[in-house]
Amino acid sequence: MKRNLILVTIVVLLAAGSAFAGDSTKYGEGVTLEKAVSIEKLLASPADYLGQEVRVDGTITGMCKKRGCWMQVTDDKGNGVRIKVEDGVIVFPATSMGHTASAQGVFEGLPVAAQAKKHEGEEHEGDKHEACDSKSQGEMIYFIKGSGAVIQS
Repeated sequence: MKRNLILVTIVVLLAAGSAFAGDSTKYGEGVTLEKAVSIEKLLASPADYLGQEVRVDGTITGMCKKRGCWMQVTDDKGNGVRIKVEDGVIVFPATSMGHTASAQGVFEGLPVAAQAKKHEGEEHEGDKHEACDSKSQGEMIYFIKGSGAVIQS
């Protein structure tokens, strides 16, 4: 009897947790890293993270409206990082603006001049050819080459 009561309690707790968790949608490989790096820390010491797989959490504050090929994730202090994915492989829906997201991928940096040349002649609605990044420090643009994300509905 005691064992049945414990099992029922566990089932009820799991069901309650699922009800309050909200719906989420996985994009690409989703998020497999358990711990996120704060965006503030990532941008304060970018050299410490270059080439590493990182996860960030925050609110979606910007997005490629035409192709869904990038999204800007911003923390509660206003620090943001762009998650750039391969065109057509992962598509972030414009309806995700303002939603909470976790995203992961390899943290990269590009010289500003190389980034501008890479996108020369491209037209992305809503992009206005601003540097495809979140933060330009010195002559580098830092971003996450995204492999996956989870967006809360």
